[in-house]
Amino acid sequence: MTSSLRPPGPPGRPGRRAAALLGAGAMLLTGGCTVANSGTSAGADTVQIVLPEEPPTLEPCDASLTATGRVTRSNITEPLTERVPETGELEPKLATEWAQTSPTTWRFTLREDAVFHDGTAFDAEDAAFSVDRTVNSDIGCNVDGYVFGDSEIVATAVDAATLEVTTPEPDPILPLRISFVEMVPTTTDANAKVREPIGTGPYRVDTWNQGINLRLARFDDYWGEAPEYPAALYTWRAEGSIRAAMVTSGEADIAVGLAPADGAGDTAVEYPNSETSYLRIGADEPPLDDIRVRRAINYAIDREGLVASVFAGLGQPAGQVVPEGVTGHNPDIDAWPYDMERARSLIDEARADGVPVGNTVTIIGRNGIYPKAAEAMEVVQNGLLEAGLDVEIQMLDVNAWMEYLLRPFPEDIGPTLLQAQHGNQAGDAAFTMEQVYGSEGAQSSYGTPELDEMIHRAQLASGAERDTAFAGALAYQNDEVVRDAVLAHMTGIISLSPNVTYEPNSASGDEMHLAAIHRAE
Repeated sequence: MTSSLRPPGPPGRPGRRAAALLGAGAMLLTGGCTVANSGTSAGADTVQIVLPEEPPTLEPCDASLTATGRVTRSNITEPLTERVPETGELEPKLATEWAQTSPTTWRFTLREDAVFHDGTAFDAEDAAFSVDRTVNSDIGCNVDGYVFGDSEIVATAVDAATLEVTTPEPDPILPLRISFVEMVPTTTDANAKVREPIGTGPYRVDTWNQGINLRLARFDDYWGEAPEYPAALYTWRAEGSIRAAMVTSGEADIAVGLAPADGAGDTAVEYPNSETSYLRIGADEPPLDDIRVRRAINYAIDREGLVASVFAGLGQPAGQVVPEGVTGHNPDIDAWPYDMERARSLIDEARADGVPVGNTVTIIGRNGIYPKAAEAMEVVQNGLLEAGLDVEIQMLDVNAWMEYLLRPFPEDIGPTLLQAQHGNQAGDAAFTMEQVYGSEGAQSSYGTPELDEMIHRAQLASGAERDTAFAGALAYQNDEVVRDAVLAHMTGIISLSPNVTYEPNSASGDEMHLAAIHRAE
């Protein structure tokens, strides 16, 4: 996270900045009306959370995707290890300890008191299966590309309580990578993704009324401390003002993904999250295959104005997707300056050399990716039009947008800019560089052999050498590749009912642990 972002206030209290911005908006929520299909009949024993969108799936191997992970991770399913956002340290989850036994081998000791929601005991066979299904299968797990970079690893059950994992090359951060693999039983389909998984988490899937709500019930045989709420009910509303209204009117306990203008009033809590918003440039299609055009796009975006207007000051203009505090962050990379004269000059220069700058560039946006997502893309569009490009916007819901995010990408789509957001709550640039910038990265539309080699060398390094190597790769990307236009490091706002306490952290945008939500005293 960036040091300029303010820490959250106490649970249930708004950050000072958020309260000042949001107080007036609460005046809009008059009349005492209720919101249809909000799940108000859930009862006092159920914590009610309203999301910007329905999860496309609860598939554990896609839990690195925000819409899935904030429901699935450590609620329904659990990993072997888990990173503490506040400290960056790994703590035991389904593994009690781990050690590197050779340069390419790690051994994990598993807890013996965990059971799955179907009543079967969790053991090393399940762990090995889960790793293999996530990393080595053909079902297209997002975690595979995001965390492992399509590297083949071997997981072996030594005995019921011991898992051994070997990698093709030394991997100093394997236990951190393993924290993204959610454990499932061997009975899980190995050849296709599942919509409703079986896990070892404190909650199990109870009912999913598609398009209406999703209910999780507390798992009575959970190995750890029982969470306070017997059930959790998720609903979803695309409009931030409606989500905020559901909390202020008592129809929900928590609303996520809010903007300052949504009217959450005194229920608003501002917190620094790990997300960085950016545009992925489809650099293999003309005119975006010309680096002058990609540089012009960066010069034509007024990031200061975007943060000040659309994001209402809740964020910081950014020049790289790896924020401060993450291994590999490069402190020498600043946000691109707003220079429309330079942008126009570069477009004119490319045009004079025969580059088809008149080709229509499509911004592929995603509704609900962050507050005022469409308005942000309109600001970008206006800047690019002024620079001399022909740009249109196509806003999509999450399922359609995902087709453009992950390989294989749709064919014959022409030059595109993909509205995207990257969270690096894991704390290491390895979880960014290969999947986002590698030539074959799961979310990458373009790369170079030189950058691939720099990323590979950084992944093998450790300590200060690792930090320096990733920072160098980021600098090379920024100067010589220019595959994206980074916009801002984001600040999150959630709304908390007076009935609950919850302290958000840098990971809360990607995962919200229900066990951390408590009744207010």
